[in-house]
Amino acid sequence: MNVPPYETLLILDPRPTDEEVAQLLAKLQDALKELGVTVQRVDNWGKRRLAYDIRKQREGTYVVLEVLAEPAALKEFGRQLKLNEGVLRFLSTRVPIRKKAPPADTPELEEVG
Repeated sequence: MNVPPYETLLILDPRPTDEEVAQLLAKLQDALKELGVTVQRVDNWGKRRLAYDIRKQREGTYVVLEVLAEPAALKEFGRQLKLNEGVLRFLSTRVPIRKKAPPADTPELEEVG
């Protein structure tokens, strides 16, 4: 079974401490595991200035999750994120699978005829 890769960008409320953010991320990872999603990587970018205010916040804590998930499971995770007060915004995108390039030392195939 081939499960597609996704990236989910989360913008979290900037007010919680780093420890509270870590706890929230642990809860989110547990929710993903319950949905049968494989979490490949969690990348916390820290606090960044927002382009515009969201819920009267000028900053947000950015986190990128790289996961392997079925679309239905990711849709349910998105529903759970909408209900979470600590999540200001999120966006999930499917990551295209890149074909591997042939090694540089192999000769190119030539057309015959």
